[in-house]
Amino acid sequence: MNLRRKGIIITIMKSKLTLINAQKSTGAKTALAFFTASLFATNSVFADNIQLSAISGKPYEDGGLNKSIPSRDLDTNLPDLGDIAQTVLTPQDEQRIAEQILREVAVSDDVLQDAEIADYLQAIGQRLAASGPDKRQTFNFFVVRDNSINAFAMPGGVIGVHTGLILASNSESEMASVLGHEIGHVTQRHLARMLASQKYDTFKNIAGIALALLVARANPELASGALTASTAAGVQRQLDYTREHEREADRVGLTILDAAGFDVRGMPAFFTTLQRSTRFVEGTAPSFLRTHPLNAERIADVSNRVETMPYKQVADSLDFQLVKAKLRAGNGMAQTAIDQFQDNLRERRFANETAENYGLAVAMLRKNDLVGATKQMQWLQAHAVKHPFIENLAARIEVARNNPQAAAAQYAKALTLFPDQRSLIYGYAEHYLATNQPDKALKLIAEKQPLFPTDAYFYDMMAKAYAAKGKDLLRFQAQGESYYRKYNLNRAVEQFDFAVKAKDGNFYEHSIVDARLKELRRLQANEKTALDRLS
Repeated sequence: MNLRRKGIIITIMKSKLTLINAQKSTGAKTALAFFTASLFATNSVFADNIQLSAISGKPYEDGGLNKSIPSRDLDTNLPDLGDIAQTVLTPQDEQRIAEQILREVAVSDDVLQDAEIADYLQAIGQRLAASGPDKRQTFNFFVVRDNSINAFAMPGGVIGVHTGLILASNSESEMASVLGHEIGHVTQRHLARMLASQKYDTFKNIAGIALALLVARANPELASGALTASTAAGVQRQLDYTREHEREADRVGLTILDAAGFDVRGMPAFFTTLQRSTRFVEGTAPSFLRTHPLNAERIADVSNRVETMPYKQVADSLDFQLVKAKLRAGNGMAQTAIDQFQDNLRERRFANETAENYGLAVAMLRKNDLVGATKQMQWLQAHAVKHPFIENLAARIEVARNNPQAAAAQYAKALTLFPDQRSLIYGYAEHYLATNQPDKALKLIAEKQPLFPTDAYFYDMMAKAYAAKGKDLLRFQAQGESYYRKYNLNRAVEQFDFAVKAKDGNFYEHSIVDARLKELRRLQANEKTALDRLS
């Protein structure tokens, strides 16, 4: 097994996230996925004026989809991966790489840290993954702040989705089809297979094509020069394999989509969206830039498969519509979003009236129009079904109005209705901290944190509460546990070292942090050994 190769993969993955801020200053749109885009990411840009649809189904059949080229034989058999992939990148290796990636994700400003949207995406992703072929594979889904239509899979089941893809999806089934496709890439171990097929080639070419794609986003005129240096020693062959991976992921994704209860017509419908918006449709870009080829053969293959599957209509969930409304409310200038929501409501141009009023309230709160936001909340409370997003927004409006008693009452009521809603727990604990009630914050966190054992933010809030109480040992301990859940062992060890040296704390508390520090140092040593072997 070539350990150096795996080290290069980790480095490229980490560099991909590090480059996000730098690319913003040069005007690039999408650097977060620049490496995985060269392997199997959706390669397109955001489309304006996308029409919404609340129901997925037969209307897709006349959506202007190009199906002119006949499909290949509808063979649903997938290749036997055998041991060749595992000789290059084992599942354990992929998981180590995934942890490196998640460490960067945890601290990236370009990852959307919104509990409501993140939990929605995670729930949809896990629903799809549960219907996938590999029940042992773990998956982590996260949302990237980027208006381009993109999603990408990385080693170890890490899947990123751009906000632009959610906004461009005309139905929940369309969005789910992309997630199913990316899950297919993971379960079929496409990265490992690609590495196996290229085991005699230099990996400078992968880094080169990744750089070329990044440059292409920022300045297309410079892309060809960067690509020229990357075309030697098999880059075109890598892209050829990727085209086969795309067909395979489509087939797996369709099966997953159907088994999870979504409308399989969402996949060809999303192809229509891509055809209308992408710059890199077949025939409009150099072949070595078509990293996620949307060609007629692939479209026809999926469309013909869908025709043989049972027809069913699947209504969008209210969660989906509220997530889209919240993203729209957060895009661009707040007043522009307000104007758009008001125009849509006045002209009755919306897929869901509740979501449109919710989006307007979010946009008004964002602009600090508390009178307008309160008025919209009154409409929602009178006309909408009870929903955690709406209950949380009501509490946030009271916080913004500097009405702590009303905010506390709203959070308490909302948690009675939705006791496991993470955003409500966050908000209530933050309210206690903001009003100098650390004991109540700690009590709430102690009650709810076991529901979310891997959530670092609970420990961040615990650290703030202990700091307010002057409890140094417990503050450092909580901060260390937070870093551990952010996959940062070095910072975790540092915090526990501070905890051991703290002057307060009883014998029992010191015994706990002593034992935990020893455990973390053992894990730290193991990680260092593994990384040394990969270098």
